[in-house]
Amino acid sequence: MSIRPWVVVEAPDGRGLRRVTVNGEDAGSAWSLRELRALLDRLGHPDVDVEDPASVHWRGGNWTTWPDRPVRRRLTGLVVLAGLLASAALNALVGRPDASGALTFAQRVTGALFVLSALVLLAAALAVPDHWGRRRSSVSGAIVLLGVLITLATDVLLVLLWLDERQYTPYLLAFMPLLCWSVWALRLLLKDRPWRRVPLPRTFATGVFASALLTAVSLAYSTLYQPTVAPMHFALSARFGTARADPRVPFVQVPLTMSVKNTGAYPAYVLIDDYTVYGRTARYTDQGSFSAEQWRKSIDEDGEEEAERHVDRLAFTRISSGRIYEPGTLLESGQEDTREHVFQIPLDAPYDLLYVDLQLTYLRKDRGQIDVEEFRKQRASWRAKNEPPCIAGGCGDRIVYLGAVRHNNNLVNVTRAQHYVLATWSPLDTPAYSISSYHLDGKGIDLAEEKKDLARFGVSTVQAHAEISLAELLKSVTAPRPS
Repeated sequence: MSIRPWVVVEAPDGRGLRRVTVNGEDAGSAWSLRELRALLDRLGHPDVDVEDPASVHWRGGNWTTWPDRPVRRRLTGLVVLAGLLASAALNALVGRPDASGALTFAQRVTGALFVLSALVLLAAALAVPDHWGRRRSSVSGAIVLLGVLITLATDVLLVLLWLDERQYTPYLLAFMPLLCWSVWALRLLLKDRPWRRVPLPRTFATGVFASALLTAVSLAYSTLYQPTVAPMHFALSARFGTARADPRVPFVQVPLTMSVKNTGAYPAYVLIDDYTVYGRTARYTDQGSFSAEQWRKSIDEDGEEEAERHVDRLAFTRISSGRIYEPGTLLESGQEDTREHVFQIPLDAPYDLLYVDLQLTYLRKDRGQIDVEEFRKQRASWRAKNEPPCIAGGCGDRIVYLGAVRHNNNLVNVTRAQHYVLATWSPLDTPAYSISSYHLDGKGIDLAEEKKDLARFGVSTVQAHAEISLAELLKSVTAPRPS
């Protein structure tokens, strides 16, 4: 009959931890001989001779075999813990604005997924001490692995989005190092194969794949598909009213009614709008001509594209100019506004036609959000020395409006430089606008990038025109009697 040792110390695992059984029952584990003696002491066996094979059976070495490197192990666990906490903070910062304030459902779902991933990363961080400790839980390693995979997928996505523009953003200092960290941590965990200790490893793998697929589909829908399927529509109209003579002066008062209605599905910010009334003058001829030569001459001399056989030398004189909205005004879906304006012309005005041009430039709120308080500040170009910035060609005498603008998808914001929207207005020229990151780099506007930015934010201009003959307008006007 053989005598079985009553204390068995198993061979060290990959981290140097040795499992201990006493009388066939699991008694715990030890990193060192000192911990083994303390364990036996707690169990009421302080006088066990660990070197006596009749008392202790050693497997995979003896009482001198303790490969644990506590400083290295704890430092590794600390680095993994720090990476998971940093990743959780980054995902929360990316997802929180969209989860609570995005305009579209898809963008809210995307934000909620990032917030949820931040919670998973926190759970993974809580599992780090156990996985790099005594591993009392069989799933702690799998949870840490899931956190590292989420970090890797998130940072790869952020880097791919950043590579599309390659603009500096402070978040670059976070997701670039975290990408390198996640690759290192993944290699470290793959060597350990923590999924083998999970009761249902296939179920775990299926859950990870389903989560990744759902996230990818949601992000693709939010960033690529959704912004392109909801067109914006605005209805603009302008109409001249009945003219009235001013009895005090030899002028005629002409009423003008203008209306704007947002018939689209989403609100929109007004970047800049303008209405300008022109008086047309022309030279009339009985025979007339419709030759290409005269049309080219009209283009070269006056810039006018209209052509009539009996009318030549068309010229348009600005009579009145103004705006309906303050820049940054938000027009809700279905909102309609009307503006009444009265301008004056002399009774003997030389015009044959009156012409009004109404235009409005807007930015879709489902694509971006403007810092309205800053954007509404009026900056006069003739009073500024170094600011405000101007669109190519210089400001001239203009009123300039400048404010920060953010994408409505915060995933894009963290991978792009801060952008600004610029709008200028003058009664002497047509309005101008731009979106760019130029305000930070001072290098001017890249026209190709500006075109892409305008498309991303859904910036567009709508126009309406109306004209009336002066004879028709004045037919009911009687000249005032001289006093």
